[in-house]
Amino acid sequence: MNSKQAFLPRDILSEYICRNWIKILLLVSISGFTGCNDQRQKEDTKVIPVDAKIEASKIPSSSKHYTRADTLTIATETGDTLKFLKDTFNQIIDKHPEFTDDIVENPDLDYHCNGQGFGGEVGQDDYFILYAYFLKNKNGEAKYSDRRKKLIDIYLNINSLFRYFEYGGTYFGHQGARILGYAEYSIYLYKQNETYPKSKTYDITKQKELYIKSLRQLISDESKIDFESLGNEKIIRTKKLNKIVDDIDKAITDNYYLRRTQEFHYQYYEYD
Repeated sequence: MNSKQAFLPRDILSEYICRNWIKILLLVSISGFTGCNDQRQKEDTKVIPVDAKIEASKIPSSSKHYTRADTLTIATETGDTLKFLKDTFNQIIDKHPEFTDDIVENPDLDYHCNGQGFGGEVGQDDYFILYAYFLKNKNGEAKYSDRRKKLIDIYLNINSLFRYFEYGGTYFGHQGARILGYAEYSIYLYKQNETYPKSKTYDITKQKELYIKSLRQLISDESKIDFESLGNEKIIRTKKLNKIVDDIDKAITDNYYLRRTQEFHYQYYEYD
């Protein structure tokens, strides 16, 4: 083997390096840069303390809503009372950020998406009461107290009307608790209207008359197929039902109350 043959591979390698030195340099640079980044990431991971990770979580932001009392009592406008031990209530705060989040959804959607831990009918009732409790704090408890009371009364009267039609039932009992959530969400919608007023402010007297008349017609129609009460008992019952409609009529004083009443009625009391 001559010297030329012996050193041919090295010459070929040299020639390759000369022709491709830019590519090689670029690859080396990229490799070095990536290695530095990997190393930096590893170093950053090592130096992040546990406390810093906790600080970046949602726990500190939600802790401002914690109760310091040993027992938190929530008394509602409908006479219901819920009591929570401090640890239980604070765990609810951590597990259900939707209660304190700035984004407000209607209670049905919130429960459907986030109701874990509040199973069953009673659990759903409790969820709605908590929903109303937190949203009331956002809306302003004192500022909207009169409007809140009127909405709750209207919704309860709608519920009572249909409860009489059906001679009771568990649905109407649970609705009594959930009405708190529906009413508070209606307050929230009213606040939005205060910020962004709607242009349609026409007189709704005729529309209200038609709606109230439809309720009285419903009483008449239900009475015709009601064989549970007869004679004088039916007369007394019919008067009681019309008295409920009288109260609804008095409470609907503007377009806002009319729309909220109709929405609540048609959404939750449609049946064949």
